[in-house]
Amino acid sequence: MSASKLILTHEVAGLGSAGDTVEVKGGYARNYLLPRGLAIVASRGAEKQVAGIRRARAAREVATLEEAKQVAGQLGSLTVTVPAKAGKGGRLFGSITTADVVAAVTAAGGPSLDRRRVELPSSIKSTGAHTVTVRVHPEVSASLAIEVVAA
Repeated sequence: MSASKLILTHEVAGLGSAGDTVEVKGGYARNYLLPRGLAIVASRGAEKQVAGIRRARAAREVATLEEAKQVAGQLGSLTVTVPAKAGKGGRLFGSITTADVVAAVTAAGGPSLDRRRVELPSSIKSTGAHTVTVRVHPEVSASLAIEVVAA
């Protein structure tokens, strides 16, 4: 497999953010990044697109940095309760997912979040207090305390 040179159009965890030029294996590009619209093939014409994407990203980051700090403050002061089915001893049937955390934050009156921005320390499989990290902005992350209760 040969390497493919691509330009990311969206943020891809562990690879880069929009506007970055990356070199990945051919299969990863062909089977994942290109069909999902996360990247385009790097070419001379695409360089102009990259410049536009980078300008838009820079303007968005400056504008949203203050908003991100405000959202991080809201998350820090929020008490979130996540209901889940549990057996004896507080062991859950299944585990808590990032989608469960986002739904609980919204139900608690917090800001709307993207589930891809929520980072679980490990799989949450028991009731009790847990801490998750929310990447609100590339420069701002917030710790969110959640309480998993048996439903």
